[in-house]
Parts: sequence; structure tokens; C-alpha cells
Amino acid sequence: MQNLWENTSKEKGNFSYCPDNQIVDLTIIGGGFTGCSAALEAARRGASVALLESEKIGFGGSGRNVGLVNAGLWLPPKKIISILGEKQGETLISALGSAPDLVFSIIEDNQIKCDPERNGTLHCAHSEKGVDYLINRAKQKQEYGEPVALLDEKETQNKIGSSKFFGSLHDPRAGTIQPLAYCHGLARKAKELGAKIYEKSKATQVRRHNGRWHTNIKDVIIQSKYLLFAMNAYQDLNEEQNTGKFSTVYYSQFATRALNSNEMSTILPNKEGCWDTATIMSSFRVDDAGRIILGTMGNSEGLGRRIHSNWANKKLRDLFPFLPELEFNYRWSGKIAMTKDHIPKIVNFEKNALSCFGYSGRGIAPGTFFGKACAEALLSEDLSMLPIPTLKHYREPLTREKTAFFEMAAMANNSVKSLKM
Repeated sequence: MQNLWENTSKEKGNFSYCPDNQIVDLTIIGGGFTGCSAALEAARRGASVALLESEKIGFGGSGRNVGLVNAGLWLPPKKIISILGEKQGETLISALGSAPDLVFSIIEDNQIKCDPERNGTLHCAHSEKGVDYLINRAKQKQEYGEPVALLDEKETQNKIGSSKFFGSLHDPRAGTIQPLAYCHGLARKAKELGAKIYEKSKATQVRRHNGRWHTNIKDVIIQSKYLLFAMNAYQDLNEEQNTGKFSTVYYSQFATRALNSNEMSTILPNKEGCWDTATIMSSFRVDDAGRIILGTMGNSEGLGRRIHSNWANKKLRDLFPFLPELEFNYRWSGKIAMTKDHIPKIVNFEKNALSCFGYSGRGIAPGTFFGKACAEALLSEDLSMLPIPTLKHYREPLTREKTAFFEMAAMANNSVKSLKM
């Protein structure tokens, strides 16, 4: 099956292979939210930019996610403070709390055709225990001035059109978009401002020589003063050149046909994006055409393909039993870069070079914000402008084992849930 976002993107990129040797101010490796946002900001500042994407723009997680423009991280504020300390933690909380403002302003200012809806998101309690979790989360967020609101079971049912949840936490700062179209739009606008955006241009070697960065695309060499790695979960350089070692988690999406007006009459009338409080979480939303999109942890193209597909069929009936029998016309999966503490990382591995990764499932708003911030910091040569302190290196142990465990856990969970629904 195909990726819905690839079939419905209203932003069509026109990007070519990197043809010849060049000298630019900034080389960016990776054409997702982070890389394209950095390219846009650098070009806006008048810098010369070459962005290299080994596949197509948005090929990785940026074109394979749910499309929720969330505020903040998965972690509640006090957990972020405990990891980063009060001053740095509050800085990050504030920055990412307003990151959806950045996303939606970029969309509006640059007329990006990505079906933006800004009616908030709903974090849904899948159990009574989930309600307690949301109460604590809401209290923490409100202490830091975040405008979230707890909804009871009835209010949640009215918002969603499903009776399967015990309550929810509404965040009005957030919203939904067509994520691949947004990524294409970022790249398109960066190109209009002079950035050179290259597809099918895999960086085969990166080295520093005579004070400049030399990036090879086969026999072609791009020289630059500044360098940004923005590959996130899709790092594909040689092992010795990768700047971060972390676990990856697959997340899968399933989309129905477009529902008619009668079928859609009570389902998410305000088009909030939703996810639940379960340990192995799931998500759901509707797109601009009225398709229902379900998401779950796990790789729908891997060994658990049948398990995850079976889960999606039963989950849809469980959420909205009044709907007719529906098939999923689209199915796709993407990888998430999951750091041990769920905090994004910026690695300053050498002079004038940064590597940014690890949004742990919150790629759209943080990726946009971090990409912009990395471009600003590199071009100004002031790393204090970054929202978090940089690291010289980042390595986690047992990442392959953790990645395998996450997939097995998702398969086991979705197999059991399918039997219970």
C-alpha cells in the first residue's frame, strides 16, 4: 500500500541531483523538517546553502508521521527540569511551547499548501489510570503557564465522537497539517530564496580540510564553512561519521477512504489530532478530505505487518462502531529517533558543525524550531543561541537491542489488544 501523504501533497517539489562542485556557506545533510527549516532560515539571512537529501525531500520521518503539530515534548515539565536543570529546562519548555506558532506562521507567511488546522490536540485517557496521569500533567503544565484544559468523559466524547475514553487534555496551541506537503513547502520556499536543494544526492564522505568542510556526493565535492547534519532517525553516513547513536522506533499509519458528510457528522468535527495515554500509544485524526488516519507503534511493513494491520481494523471498529465496514486504502511506516531521556540532542562534533536529532516522536514543531535555531547559531557562530547546551558526542549502549525490543513489544501489545477489542 502507499503513503497517503505522497498521494495527496499539494506542494510538489522540483529538485534535482547535485551536478557539480560548489562552494557555499552552509551544507545541510538531510531533507526533513530540521534540514529544510534550517535551509529556509539560512537563505532568508542571505547565506548560500546546499541541502543534500539521499532520497526525496521528506522521505524519512517527516513524510511518514501523523501530522500533529504538538507543543512541547512528550515529557511533563517537571521531568524536563529534572534532566536539564531549572534554567535550561524552563528555556526549552518555553521555546517548544511556542514552536507551533512558528510552524503556523511559516505556513501562512509562505502560503504553504498543507491543510493546516489549528483547533488543538487531545491527549486521551484510555483508562482511569490515564485520567490520573492527565490530571498531574495538566497541573504541571498550568504551573508553567501552558493553556491546557482538562475535559471530562462527556466533553471528550463530544469532541471525538467516541465513547472509548475517560477524559482528555486539550492543548489549543497545537494542530494538524499534511506533513509531507509542509516539508515540501519549506524546501520550495528555501529554493525560492536561493538555497540549492538536491535530491538523490547522498553524502558519501564528510571531512574537514584546510578549515573548510568537504562533503562528497560520489565525485562531486561541496565545500562550506558551516555544516549541519539533520538526518535524525535516518542517519546513513558511514558508522565512523555518524554523530549520534540512539534507538529507533517504527510508527505506522493506516488511512481509510474519504468519509461522506453523514459518516463524518460526529467524528472530530473540529479536526483535533488525538493520541492516548497507553504505554504502547496509538493516535487518530481525520485529514482535510475526511479520511480517518490511525497510528500505532510498530512497523507495518515488517514481521508484524499482519498483526498491526489486524489491530488497525479492530481499533477502527472499536472507536467508531457506527461506521460501515471500512478498508484501509493506505498504509505506511516511519522511524522515530528515540533518545534515552526523550530530550533532543545537538552535537557540536567539530568547529562550525552541528548534528541535531532525537525528537522522540515530536518532529514537526521541535524539528522546525531546532532547524531554524541551528542555522542561526552556525551563521552567527554563537552556540549560546541554541535552546539546549551542545554535546561533543552522544552514544547510547544497546541501541539495536532496544530497537528490537520496542518492535516486539508493539507486536505483542497489538496482538493482545486485537483479541480484546
